[in-house]
Amino acid sequence: MGDHLSLIEPTEELQEQYLAFYKEWKESGEDMIPWVISKDPKDFKAMVEWLQDSKKGTNLKPGWVPDSTFWLINLNRDIIGVVNIRHDLTEKLYQYGGHIGYGIRRSQRQKGYATRLLALSLEKCKVLGLNKVLVCCDEDNIGSEKTILNNGGIRDTDFIEEDGNVVRRYWIELNKQ
Repeated sequence: MGDHLSLIEPTEELQEQYLAFYKEWKESGEDMIPWVISKDPKDFKAMVEWLQDSKKGTNLKPGWVPDSTFWLINLNRDIIGVVNIRHDLTEKLYQYGGHIGYGIRRSQRQKGYATRLLALSLEKCKVLGLNKVLVCCDEDNIGSEKTILNNGGIRDTDFIEEDGNVVRRYWIELNKQ
């Protein structure tokens, strides 16, 4: 499953496909995960440039780290999911954000795509020079937890947010991949 999938950097060429992905997510009413998909794509060119700037560490908000965003596409170049990889960890990211945030569009879930997305993301992390990455999920997100475990996640201590939400934290060693 998933051999026909690839990760690509955001590109204006896939505007139509991205807008379909974005619309489906917005209509679902779910939280926009990873956080970068909450960026309004009305000015699509500007959104792609903003993502490219973030990768280079240009025009970052104070206290933010550079991050790389990739789109998971199939052979038809439909966007199945999105991943955002933080190049470093702030204290907040160490506690409950981690290096990698990802999401699969609702219509494509439970098909093994998240596991493949995370596996491909780990390859991107190696290219970024990371040896070990932190991946987090909410305690009640069983699908994400299975995805992390399927990619070699080793559970660390949980983090409890102010509202009582329990965030499970997992480390993945990249030299073992």
